[in-house]
Amino acid sequence: MSLKLAVALTATLATGTLASHPAQASPALVGFHGDYAPGTIVVKTSERRLYLVLEQGQAMRYPVGVGKPGKQWAGVTKIDGKYREPAWAPPAEVKRDNPRIPDVIAGGSPSNPMGVAAMTLAGGEYAIHGTNRPGSIGGFVSYGCVRMYNEDISDLFGRVPVGTPVVVTQR
Repeated sequence: MSLKLAVALTATLATGTLASHPAQASPALVGFHGDYAPGTIVVKTSERRLYLVLEQGQAMRYPVGVGKPGKQWAGVTKIDGKYREPAWAPPAEVKRDNPRIPDVIAGGSPSNPMGVAAMTLAGGEYAIHGTNRPGSIGGFVSYGCVRMYNEDISDLFGRVPVGTPVVVTQR
């Protein structure tokens, strides 16, 4: 089952109270150079940063966790779904590596790796999502998804629509 389908089938519309990590959540308005249209999300894997391009020369910058060595990818895609408090069904590769993981983890559960919100990426394999493991932000930690602090995914979730272009670079 694809990540998109798993999230879409099990997502709920519940909105919970966010745990607060103000010292850790750090969206910042920064100077940004690159040939990207405003509204584009740019993930720089090597920096472990996500940028939302606002206008020429400016972006919102967020710290993220990215793919482990061997699980990283680069390319151009778009957001094809947005979900609050999504349940999570582990992809086959995750289940193979961790067979004791349940087939579905309910949205809102402290053991749910999607956190408070997820935005699935076209192709069905990956998402930009929150996390209930804030210590993983800034590391090479995932199977290819982009992890954000729950406060940061909530901020980004409110700023971008379905269809937003996403560019993931290795540099």
